[in-house]
Amino acid sequence: MYNLNKDCQLVLEENFTLGTLTEEIKQESKDGTIKFLFKLTDGNLIETVLMKFSYGYSVCVTTQVGCNIGCSFCASGLLTKNRDLNAGEIVEQIMKVQKHLDAKDEDERVSHIVVMGIGEPFDNYDNTMDFLRIVNDQDGLSIGARHITVSTSGLAKRIYDFADENIQVNLALSLHAPNNELRTKIMKINKAFPLEKLMPAIDYYLEKTNRRITFEYILLKDVNDHKEEAKQLVTLLKNKRHLSYVNLIPYNPVDEHNQYDRSEKKAILDFYQVLLENGVNCGVRVEHGTDIDAACGQLRSKQIKKDKQNV
Repeated sequence: MYNLNKDCQLVLEENFTLGTLTEEIKQESKDGTIKFLFKLTDGNLIETVLMKFSYGYSVCVTTQVGCNIGCSFCASGLLTKNRDLNAGEIVEQIMKVQKHLDAKDEDERVSHIVVMGIGEPFDNYDNTMDFLRIVNDQDGLSIGARHITVSTSGLAKRIYDFADENIQVNLALSLHAPNNELRTKIMKINKAFPLEKLMPAIDYYLEKTNRRITFEYILLKDVNDHKEEAKQLVTLLKNKRHLSYVNLIPYNPVDEHNQYDRSEKKAILDFYQVLLENGVNCGVRVEHGTDIDAACGQLRSKQIKKDKQNV
């Protein structure tokens, strides 16, 4: 913009950038789900997913390059965290997806956001909160706060902070096991924040916000999908049922985590029935993109491995 004076040009050059993401790969599923692999200006790769529902278009965004949480079933943690994304890099994922929708000549817009992509949002707390405020602001992307959900693997200290933010954004907790022994086995973070620390943070959130929380539970065959675990989950949520929803998630297999398999349909149904019969609000998540690299982080991991082989 050479019509600006030189001092202003210098300020812009030192403090602003116009665009950071370039599209590397775009995978399209038969069900309409689209997974984007974006390259950042420093060469790092991230994933963003567009999903179509009856209520509109939802985008799952990434908050970190890699992940240090190290859940044993997750493709995102195959590569440790390289760095945090800044708020602008997270916002631009939404804008890139919106440009894709605009190019289809459809009068559609991104209406919902889930912060469940690569990385732990609460490990990048300040940038994640800036992102949420920008996309929610009427002068930003004007996406309703109640149409946005942030998922955490259980950073208890940040759950207290999030409860105090006084915003209407939804919270989801990646629980995946109803007892410490099993949760620690599949989620290393449980060593730092066992259920004795985590559940009081959830209680504080519920009391402070009076907002329903979603408990995400990936079903792993013969690991956490027995009726016994379902009964333990009922007990764990005993005093929270009125503000709880359990999202049962069929597992998307990852080559590098071949110790896990998808639960049988009967096991999923039995687990669901135990919760339902004991007054726990629950459902089995509708799957998206199963014919592409559905697991979070899977496309990125494959591409990085391919790039290394070609060097």
